[in-house]
This record gives sequence, structure tokens and C-alpha cells, in this order.
Amino acid sequence: MKARVHVMLKDGVLDPQGEAVRHALGGMGFSGVESVRQGKVIELDLADGTGEDTVRDMCEKLLANTVIESYRIEML
Repeated sequence: MKARVHVMLKDGVLDPQGEAVRHALGGMGFSGVESVRQGKVIELDLADGTGEDTVRDMCEKLLANTVIESYRIEML
């Protein structure tokens, strides 16, 4: 079984990497981009019997900084 965890900065948290991407896109002529939020995707190969609750614990303890980031889990 696999899990995919999508981690993004929470709304209201400054995203300097996203701003740099937005600025670079504008410099390349892509003028229609008003804002960019950059995140990360973490894919986990899980042993049989490892459930979503365990993945949630992983996120809370290591994979996401829950003070400034939110996450979404996809069990595949």
C-alpha cells in the first residue's frame, strides 16, 4: 500500500519560494499569474496493515510543521 501526503503552507503564512516562482514566471512573460503557493508531496510505501492513522501520526510528528503547514493524506 502507498500513501501520498500533500504539505502546504497555511493561508496567511509568507511563502518566499512561491513569490520567487511568481516573479520568475512574470519575467518569462507569463503575466497572468497573480500568486503562487509552493508545497511538497511525500510518497510513502507502507507495510501491510499500516493505516491512515499511522500516516497522520507521521505527519504530526515529522512530515509537516503543523504550526505553519497543513497536510492532506491520500491512501493509494
